[in-house]
Amino acid sequence: MIAANAPPSSVDPDEVARFEALGEDWWDPAGSMRALHQINPLRLAWLRDIMIRVLRPSPAEAGPLGGLAVLDIGCGAGLLSEPLARLGAEVVGVDPAPGNIEIARRHAEETGASLVYRAATLEEIAAEERRFDAVLAMEVVEHVADHKSFVKTACGLVRPGGLFAASTLNRTFRSFVLAIIGAEYVLGWVPKGTHRWEQFVTPEELEEACRAAGCREVARTGVIYDPLRRNWRLSRDASVNYMMAAKRI
Repeated sequence: MIAANAPPSSVDPDEVARFEALGEDWWDPAGSMRALHQINPLRLAWLRDIMIRVLRPSPAEAGPLGGLAVLDIGCGAGLLSEPLARLGAEVVGVDPAPGNIEIARRHAEETGASLVYRAATLEEIAAEERRFDAVLAMEVVEHVADHKSFVKTACGLVRPGGLFAASTLNRTFRSFVLAIIGAEYVLGWVPKGTHRWEQFVTPEELEEACRAAGCREVARTGVIYDPLRRNWRLSRDASVNYMMAAKRI
C-alpha cells in the first residue's frame, strides 16, 4: 500500500513504453541493446569494486559481494541484475514495465540465476520502507520525470553507510552530437528517440541531488568509447557518459 504522503511517481509513461517495446531484443547482444551489452562488463566491474571497497562484504562461496542486498532500479530485462546475483548479491530488480519483468524472470529461469524481480515503481518500493546496502540506477536518471525527486527517493532506500550509484549522460554539446546524433541517427547503436538531451543530467546536478538526499559522493568516473580498440573504458572525460557513487551519511 502506498503512503498518502508518498512523492509523485518519477515514471515517464512514454519512456516506459519505449523500453517495454524492446521485448526479447533486450537479451540479443547484436540487437538494439548491443551498446548496453558492450558496456555492461565495465559498469559491473566498477560497481563490484566500489561495493567491495565501501561496503566491505563478507565474501562467501556465492561470490565476492557476499550477500549484499542490492536494489537495481529500472532493471529492464535484467542485464545487470543477473551478473550482480552471480557475484553473490541478493538482488531485487525493479522495473515499471511488466513486459520487461516477464522477460527478466524467464531469462533467469533459463540461466538458473537466483534473484527477485518486481514490476513496480520506485515509489511503490519506497512505501515498503525496506532498506538496501546498495541502490543502483544505471542508465535510468536521464529517463525519469524529475531527477531530483527520483534521487531523493532512491537515496532514501539506502541504509546508513550504504551506497547509491548511477550511470547517466552529461548535458553537453558533445553528448548531443555523440549520444544522440551519432549513436542514434548515424551509427544506430540505440533506437532513435531513446534519449532526450534536455533530460540529461550534469555531474554537478547529480552530486547536488545526492547531497540534498543525504548521500556524499565517493566515486566518479567518465566512460568513453575507444574506436581503435572498439570497446568501452573508464576515463577522466565525463563529457558524455559517466558513473557516480554516493555513500549514505
